[in-house]
Formats: sequence, structure tokens, C-alpha cells
Amino acid sequence: MRTTSGQLVMLVVINAALLALGAAISGGTFLSPFNLQSMAGQLPEIGLLAIGVMLAMCAGNGGIDLSGIALANLSGVASAVLVGSVLSSTDSETAFSLAFIAGALAIGLIGGTINGLLISRMNITPILCTLGTQMLFTGVAVVVSDGRAVAVGSPELLSEIGNGLVFGVPYSFLIFVGVAGLIAAALKFTPFGLWLMLMGTNPKAAAYAGFPKTGVLIATYATSGLLSGLAGIIIAARNVNVKWDYGTSYLLIAILIAVMAGVRPEGGYGRVICVVMATIALQLMSSMLNFGGLSNFVRDFAWGALLLTFLAVGRYNVVGLLTPNKSKKLV
Repeated sequence: MRTTSGQLVMLVVINAALLALGAAISGGTFLSPFNLQSMAGQLPEIGLLAIGVMLAMCAGNGGIDLSGIALANLSGVASAVLVGSVLSSTDSETAFSLAFIAGALAIGLIGGTINGLLISRMNITPILCTLGTQMLFTGVAVVVSDGRAVAVGSPELLSEIGNGLVFGVPYSFLIFVGVAGLIAAALKFTPFGLWLMLMGTNPKAAAYAGFPKTGVLIATYATSGLLSGLAGIIIAARNVNVKWDYGTSYLLIAILIAVMAGVRPEGGYGRVICVVMATIALQLMSSMLNFGGLSNFVRDFAWGALLLTFLAVGRYNVVGLLTPNKSKKLV
């Protein structure tokens, strides 16, 4: 079994190595405050989706959420269309921003709850269910927006969320860290976290113990949907408009982050701090490839190769082999 500290140590080492390599390639520009702020502002949307993938995978039984980015896009598009038909983003900035945020979160929560109900009540395999709802959410977003980008504008509150800084740190990054901390606390200190991990580790024991399996599954996918809604808000705040096909590669990257973080595909284990560190590592690598002038096709190849590599690492427990086992004695 891989050690929890070993996985975290490996990710810390990877991040440190990427920072050093990036600084060497760019002559120090990579570590400039402006570039670090830019990277910190870009990673929250994919990091939130990756935490949603982690939660679904922890549930076990092949649990995964493939609908995250589609639901994030639907949340932003539908909320922008609905709120924009009533309020103006220029004349009623605060009201528009608050209504847009509430609408996006509500749509994300509803979409995630639909996933949870289909999986728990109808016993649909999670990968097939969320693949189906991914196409459903994308189709609804296309219909609602007529296939075009929907303008959100730059009302003050949304603009601050997307581009504002607090002591040099982007608001969106602080939101991401805060949400990650809340979810980590819920997994560690609440019955929900215990039920979720036990259900993934030993579903028979969870069933005999009388754990509310249906409720846990619904809550898990509803939370994942809520994270998608929050990601949709940040996407809209950063880009001024929303579109149904934004972030087409985000699904692969979110799964890659979860695998890099040591989340077990069979369920029962996952640490939010590792997901955060893996998200930072992927963002550092993406920015470093951009500094190197490499195309997006090379980047996608690198993501696929990394996914296969970390799956192999998890399968053969390379981290465990490299981590000293103090219980062993020399003979």
C-alpha cells in the first residue's frame, strides 16, 4: 500500500523540480511575480473539477465524474442567459453578479444531484452515467446559447473574482484553497468522509454497517456538481464570456490530476492536499511548455504520457518502494 506521506513528498519534489527547471529555462522570468500570479489565477477552475473527480473516485465501484467541465459550461451559459434576460451587467452590476453566482451554483448542484440519483437509484455504472450526462449538459448548453458565446461582461464583483488580487494573490486562487480546505475538513472530521472512504474500501462492510449508501452517493455527486458550478463562475469571471465548448481538454487533465494525487481508481483513498499539489504541478508544467514555445499538441501528448506513467506508478507501488519502511529490520 502506498503511504500517504510518500505521495505528498513526491508531489512536493515534483513541484520544486519544475520551479527550478522553469527558472533555468527562462533565465528567472518563470519565477517573476507576474507569471506566478498568472499561473495561480489559471489553476482554480481545473483544480475544482479535479477535486470533484477525486470525490467520485473515492466512492468506489468504478466511480468517476466525466461531466464536470460540461456542467461547468452549462452552469455559466444558462445562468448568464437567464440572469441577462432580467438584469444588465452594466446597469445593475452587484445584483447581476450575485444572481449569476447563485444561478450557476444552483445549476451545478442540480446537475450533480441528477448524476447521484441516476447512479444510486437506478444503479447505472458511473462512467456510463456521467458520459451520458456530459453529452446531455453539453447539448442543453448549445441549445440555450444557440451555439454562440454568451457575454457576461465585467461587473465589479465578478471582475474581482476573476482578476482581483489580495496582497498579490488572486481572489480565485484563495477561493480554490478555501474550498479545498473545507472539503478536506469534511472528509477528515465528518461522518460523510468516513462513509465515503469505507464505501470505496469495503462496500460489503459499509452495507452491513448500515451506512446510507444512497445518500452518500447523492451527496458526493451533488458536491462534485457544486464544484463544477463554482468552476463555471470562475471561468466566466476570467473570460468575460462563457461558451458551451470551453476547456475541451479539462476532462483528461482533471483525471490526470486525480491519478497524480494518488487517488485510487478502485476507491477508498484520496487526499485533497495531494490534489492541490498535483494541480499546481500540472499548471507549472503547462506554463513551462508555453515558455518553451511548444504547441498544444505536444502538451496533450505530455498529459496522456503522464497519465499512463502515474497509473503504472500506482499499479506497481513505486512510491512505496522508494519510501523507507522503518518497520523492516536488517537480517
